[in-house]
Amino acid sequence: MPEEPIPTAASESGVTPPGPDPAEPAPTEQAASGPPDSASLGSSADAPAWQELALEELRHRRQQLLDEIHQLESRQEQINREIQSSVTGQADGMARRLKGFQDYLVGALQDLAVAAEQVDLVPQQLLVAPSALDAEQAAQASPPPPGPAVAAAGQFSADEGLIREQLAGFQGQPDFYAPAWKLRRSLDAEAAASLDNWFLDQGGRGAQPSGGSRGRNALVSAAAIAILGELYGDRFQTLVLASQPERLGEWRRGLQEALGLDREDFGPSSGIVLFERPDALIERADRLEERGELPLILVDAAEQVVDIPILQFPLWLAFAPGPGELMRDEEIY
Repeated sequence: MPEEPIPTAASESGVTPPGPDPAEPAPTEQAASGPPDSASLGSSADAPAWQELALEELRHRRQQLLDEIHQLESRQEQINREIQSSVTGQADGMARRLKGFQDYLVGALQDLAVAAEQVDLVPQQLLVAPSALDAEQAAQASPPPPGPAVAAAGQFSADEGLIREQLAGFQGQPDFYAPAWKLRRSLDAEAAASLDNWFLDQGGRGAQPSGGSRGRNALVSAAAIAILGELYGDRFQTLVLASQPERLGEWRRGLQEALGLDREDFGPSSGIVLFERPDALIERADRLEERGELPLILVDAAEQVVDIPILQFPLWLAFAPGPGELMRDEEIY
């Protein structure tokens, strides 16, 4: 038979136990399982402290970056100041100095221009009226006889005796042991006549026919140098013009043998100077005249044109080539 339920105290008393309230929420799983453990409480409590530590580290790093940026900006400003003080400042000082020098030059040039305007470039001639006594004496005196034309053209008329004596001596036996700057070779009659004409008829300024070779022309020139040495001593210098070094070499050898010279006698400060260009020769002759010395210019027969400035000097001798001589010279060189 079925078992009867055992009566409880509540049932015995006639009171039914209260059931669950439908309005109350159902207990959660945590509540059902009991109170939370200590590990879960510790993790939830440490979460705000970790975030604060990370934020503090970021703030510290940000402050370091700001400090570095500030240092770099300060360094940049210092470099800019140094650049301005070293480049711009120096440039300004240099500009001021250049401006002052420019003002000085402008003032000096203006003073020079004013002084040049005041200089009398053309000296005024002082005209003196002749007195009555001078006019009377001039009327009483007979007019001087007109001299030969060579006396007006030349400057050796007073030395005619010495020149012809020297030329006559050159036509004798050669003196191979004569001192330097004396002629050691012999001249033929034709060469002596050429020099006589050049000294006495042309006054030491003119052209003479070539002897047919550069060696013969150098011999004639050496005789002229020896005579001029008797007249002027060492107060003149010989300048030789030939447009090629080979021709100048022949001139040097010919003069060296005829006058007993050494290599040291050919150079800018010596007795004979060799030139390839006429402008350099003219400049040298001008400097000699400024020092009060006398240049003797010798022009090679191969020079087809004699520059006009050469003709203004008191002593020059040019050799005119004969028929076929210039052509043969061009074939050789």
